[in-house]
Amino acid sequence: MASRQLQQQQEITVDGQQVLVVRSARRTRTITADQVAGTLRLRVPVRLSQREIEDHARAFQKKLSRRAARRPRSDEELAQRARALSTRYFDGVPQPQAVSWSTQQHQRWGSTTSTTGTIRLSARLREMPVWVQDSVLVHELAHLIEPGHGAEFKALIAKYPRTAEADAFLAGVSWADRHAD
Repeated sequence: MASRQLQQQQEITVDGQQVLVVRSARRTRTITADQVAGTLRLRVPVRLSQREIEDHARAFQKKLSRRAARRPRSDEELAQRARALSTRYFDGVPQPQAVSWSTQQHQRWGSTTSTTGTIRLSARLREMPVWVQDSVLVHELAHLIEPGHGAEFKALIAKYPRTAEADAFLAGVSWADRHAD
């Protein structure tokens, strides 16, 4: 009973994400955060204002996003991301049967076998920014709709807003690889 009086729990929404706030009378200055079943949990002093809590929640959400972005995606996470991108940019039309990382691809960033619905991304992309990985996934998903690189294909990949930026990034990496000595 005494611990209930020392702590109060409240669920709030910050920038569209649920946050569990645990206010503690024992806590005087420190604020900690962790994730519980995908929900951010903040432990804060009782005296903190709602605005201060929201500011801390945003800061911790940003930190957790950066940490997650640095961790390489598994094959299953890559497949989930491909399905999400298919839904977002192509109304869910291309449905890849398998999406995986490939250690065999050294010249290409990605490849698609349209007859089997299989997409493979070069394992070299694992350490690159997520938006670059997403661009390559969108490119390969577009091949499940249009096999060539003509005007229709270019219109499909242009739906991803960072296509040109990702192409430039990958061109720079390729150039550096060719000129490394």
